[in-house]
This record gives sequence, structure tokens and C-alpha cells, in this order.
Amino acid sequence: MSRPQPIQIFLPDGSPRSVKIAEITNRVVKAILVPRNKLDYISKRDELKNVGIYFLFGESEERAKPIVYIGEAEDCLDRLKQHNRTKDFWNIAVVIVSKINAFTKSHAKYLEHISVKEANDSSRFETENQTAPNKPFVTESMEADLLDSFDTIKILLSTLGFPVYEKVGKEFIHEKEILYLKGRDIKAEGDLIDDGFVVFKGSQVKKETTPSCHAHLISTRQKLLQNNILIEKTDYYEFSQDYVFNSPSTAGGVVLGRSTNGWKKWRNEDGKTLDELKRK
Repeated sequence: MSRPQPIQIFLPDGSPRSVKIAEITNRVVKAILVPRNKLDYISKRDELKNVGIYFLFGESEERAKPIVYIGEAEDCLDRLKQHNRTKDFWNIAVVIVSKINAFTKSHAKYLEHISVKEANDSSRFETENQTAPNKPFVTESMEADLLDSFDTIKILLSTLGFPVYEKVGKEFIHEKEILYLKGRDIKAEGDLIDDGFVVFKGSQVKKETTPSCHAHLISTRQKLLQNNILIEKTDYYEFSQDYVFNSPSTAGGVVLGRSTNGWKKWRNEDGKTLDELKRK
């Protein structure tokens, strides 16, 4: 069960679109969000000159999901400067450090290990890491402390707009909240979530698009096929994994192969539309 969380976000240069320092006040870790163009600014401060882990976020026209690269460093600022020279895809970094300078190299390596593993498991972002880092040796008590820190990291990342660890599978949704969309010989299932509309794994998609289908829907379908999120069956395509769209209408349009009003087309098991359930 989720519970209320007091989170403090500090804007060191006063701009809400610049560097942000986020923390849960009674926890020992904090997150520093750094836009790529603010590396010179953050270099004049001390927050990143520390042991920690970091997340690089970006997107690609070829990828169907946002991208994340996860790493660890003894000096996170120095490592970000290296990635600024060698990695193209990212535009935002989020660095996690200890507020009391308590992280060691072993702490960082363990947090990197669990962060990559859980990111792959949740499948909300495409991980850029070529291999999953091995789990380092830590004592049982240290592991318990680090897992508690990881829980805080998940909350801080979501608060800053990166729900890397927010799982959206059908098993996490109450059965009565599942929505259905039916077309000729196909059926899809989904749900409205905090940051969009999720279509669940196993949902069916029409192979053909109508002549009037919007170009954005066609390109989205092609991208999903290229990334094996849609796989071809005999008479239809099928979602190989849960996938989050930015709106019910985009989700419905991809499923039906034509422009559609998702608020009217997605219905619950009693036949009520999403519009009736959420906007009336």
C-alpha cells in the first residue's frame, strides 16, 4: 500500500526547469536532477562530487520507450562529464548520493546492481546498459539498509518525472478496473494510470489501418513492431508486453488502426465508457 510521503524539492538557482534537489526529509539519500546544459552550473557546487549512482534519461526516434542508462561512480560529477563527451542520447541526469556522505564503493555497486535489475523487470524504460552488473558482496544488515535506500530512490525518481520502477501489469490492477476495447476479431485490455494509458500484454491489434488513419498512429504502430512490442500473429498483431501510451485515444487508435475517441471506446466489464467512469 502506498502511504503519504513528505518530499522537499529545492531549486538552487530558482528555476523550476533547472537543477532540482529532492529528498524525503527523514531519509539518508537525496536525488539531484541535472539538465545536460546545466553541467557547468552544477560543477560549481559540491552535491555531485561524491560516491553515488546516476541515471541518464533520454529518448530516440527509433525506440518505442524512453531510455535510461544506470551507473555508479566514486565521483559522480566527473563521470557525468565523461558521459557528456561520449553518450549522445541523454538530456537529463539524476544523481543519487547520501546526505551524510555514508556511501562507499560497495554501497554504490549494490545500488547499481539492484537498480538495473529492477529497471529490466519493470520494463517501463529501455535500459541502455549492455550487461547487468553483478551483485557485490555486502553484509545482510548492509543489504537491508540499501534496500530501504532503494525504496526511497524509486519514490524520488517518480516524483521527478521518471517512473522507472512503477510496474503497470494487469496483475497490479483490480479486475473491476480493467477496460476493454473490441473490434472485428480483436480484443484489447488496458487501464488509465497516473501517467497515461496502459495496454496490457496479450492485447490484440488489427493488422490493417484505414486509409484515413493519422500518420502519427501509423508511425507509432511501425515503431512498436520494430521494437518487438507488437508481434505478428496469423490474423492480428499482439502486445508482447505491457505498454504505456500518452492517452486513451492513441492507445485505441493503435489497436483499431484508425483514429478513435478512446474515452468513448474503452469500456469496463459493465459496458460503461472511460468517459462515464472518469469524467462524468
